[in-house]
Amino acid sequence: MFYWIARFKLRCIAFCTMRIRAFGLEAARRPGGWLLACSHVSHLDPFCVGSQLPRRVSWMARIEFYRRGWTRALLDVMHAFPVNRQGVPVKAIKTALERLKQGEVVGVFPEGEIKAGEESVLRGAKIKRGVCLLSTRANCPVLPCVILGTDKLNAVGPWLPAKRGRLWLACGDFIEPVQGPDKHAARAEMAARIEKAMVELYARLRRDYGLEDSILP
Repeated sequence: MFYWIARFKLRCIAFCTMRIRAFGLEAARRPGGWLLACSHVSHLDPFCVGSQLPRRVSWMARIEFYRRGWTRALLDVMHAFPVNRQGVPVKAIKTALERLKQGEVVGVFPEGEIKAGEESVLRGAKIKRGVCLLSTRANCPVLPCVILGTDKLNAVGPWLPAKRGRLWLACGDFIEPVQGPDKHAARAEMAARIEKAMVELYARLRRDYGLEDSILP
């Protein structure tokens, strides 16, 4: 209940302050468990994406954000769960698999952290393979997603009720898990498909809305 209340408030704020351009979001209505693989340019990405999608997203969040009481409470409301990026995050993997098995949507940032410049997957960089591991173990598909503009929301101006803020959001087609005797090769193939899909979504956003490449940090 708290999630949907928070989501409603975020949508109201976005409606009053932002101009959001989006396509492909109807894909996120797919029932059952699946993974959302999203580009990452700001810590506001999960809130902005989650407020626009029709299903609740359980985000994997860095454990560092759970060290402050107010951020922990906010993440709990958003139904997130922590991931320790040091070593193998066994607990986070188990939690993600359990939620996928229960038919939930699990959101991940396959780049691992905020990326800019040539390190961004949208400019051809590689993603981490964790999302592929989860997909194959849970036998759940991955929905590629790209969001732009959230890095500009650190200023006051975009939040004023004059629709000064600009956000662009796109979802692609589901990518089914790649299975095979060589798990490393299967994950590499799936990662390449996700990377290609995200680059294509970025290109379409730029083309459809006349965006310069400078829209990406």
